Amino acid sequence: MSAGNYLLAIDAGTGSGRAVVFDRDGHQLGACQREWWHKEDPRFPGSMDFDVDGNWKLICDCIAGALSEAGVSGDDIAAVSATSMREAIVAFDADGKEIWACANVDGRAVDQVRALKESFPGVEEDLYGKTGQTFALGALPRLLWIGQQMPDIYEKIDRIAMLSDWVVARLSGVIASDPSNAGTTGIFGLRERDWLPEAMRAVGLRDDIFPQACETGTAVGHVTAKAAAETGLSTKTTVVVGGGDCQLGTAGLGVTGIGDCAVLGGTFWQQIVNVDLTLTDPSMNLRINPHVITGLNQAEAISFFVGAVMRWFRDAFGQEELSKVDDPGKAYTLLENLSKDVPLGAHGVIPIFSDVMRYGSWYHAAPSFLNLSIDPEKSGKAVLFRALQENACIVAARNLDAIFKLSGTRPDKIVFAAGAAKSPHWSQMLADVTGIPVATPVIKEATALGCAAAAAVGGGLHNDLAALGREWVRWEGTFEPNDKVKSDYDALGERWAQAYAAQRQLVDQGVTTSMWKAPGI
Repeated sequence: MSAGNYLLAIDAGTGSGRAVVFDRDGHQLGACQREWWHKEDPRFPGSMDFDVDGNWKLICDCIAGALSEAGVSGDDIAAVSATSMREAIVAFDADGKEIWACANVDGRAVDQVRALKESFPGVEEDLYGKTGQTFALGALPRLLWIGQQMPDIYEKIDRIAMLSDWVVARLSGVIASDPSNAGTTGIFGLRERDWLPEAMRAVGLRDDIFPQACETGTAVGHVTAKAAAETGLSTKTTVVVGGGDCQLGTAGLGVTGIGDCAVLGGTFWQQIVNVDLTLTDPSMNLRINPHVITGLNQAEAISFFVGAVMRWFRDAFGQEELSKVDDPGKAYTLLENLSKDVPLGAHGVIPIFSDVMRYGSWYHAAPSFLNLSIDPEKSGKAVLFRALQENACIVAARNLDAIFKLSGTRPDKIVFAAGAAKSPHWSQMLADVTGIPVATPVIKEATALGCAAAAAVGGGLHNDLAALGREWVRWEGTFEPNDKVKSDYDALGERWAQAYAAQRQLVDQGVTTSMWKAPGI
């Protein structure tokens, strides 16, 4: 064992950085969060740069805040690990210095995706079969973009890694990648759980820029003196390889067996089912990712920007609610309280935001509300808020049905976690829409808990990540579906699907602008 008996999880998410302190039994003692966003480089439309220096300072602030709230010092932390948004890539030079970084939904490589599809027909489909990923958010087109637009940077790349790996590298000086996060690059094998240099060679890119692949929970060293000075941690603290936010989140929820199912309701909503290593999707609508648990993969569908849309709605229409609270997050509760008396179906309002997952042709309609009434009682903010909550559940249910059909399994419960699961009202709605019981954990931010479990394994406090996840998860409640409303929600889902298809056609015709398009679409 290294320093103390406490564990630190660092989470570099899409919209914020967080640090959370846990004791060795998985009890959360302190947390601190700082919001961030990612700026577009005005030279490159669709770009979303990740500010490694500025955001590292925010992470250091989070660490200090979490330690203070927990009432512990850096000397008390036995081990630290990191989790992050997936797909975000950092390039390092031979000295281990970051020379380029992008956030997860960076969309600058539009021309490169198209060029890869045209110049190398069949390569995307072949790589999807091996990696479970398309070109949409993968590393190949982004690396091709760097080679064409920033050739000096491209030549200096010594290693590429993921954002959680970057945190580990900042702490320890060691660059290594885990399968769960590296698996989202499209150049990492689902069965091999290792990089695929041949994927790079197939499209004329360098094949010598991969770090060592290490399983989640592997200790790679200790906090360096430089990182200790920046973070307040001890040089005796063990630094441990972490993983992707979804996969570590499911580990923290005890979702570690074949067929286990979770919905993570954060900035994006992820719908996840654990599957074996042989499963792939002939339609290429779903993505398949390595789990942090060796021997398991996950079939995943993503609902885009669900939490971001709720945040937009709060900021745009909830100024009155924001003025009444000391924490912006509490405004959601006030808005929900207004919406609880709105009848099922929200007076016919149809939100058009995230589509179901269509990984092979991934784009969304223009953000909008359809079928509004000029009666303010039937189209005010309470109605719109209810409509957004219903729509999130409808999209999640349809994504889950696609995964259940592909995997041939249907779970006996859905584990619901992350920010949206703090709402009992929303949890019940998810159960009603899916027709499956929904269980919510005591610790909703399970990603940090799973990350702490990885730290515990790497720090020598425990020896089995899957078992530890099941041991640590504590349940708050279970929401049984109301069968009487299932048909109503099914009909609502059919209306939404027809409306959404028409809205996609308007994007196709150039009449409206997509909320988001994968590069090359």
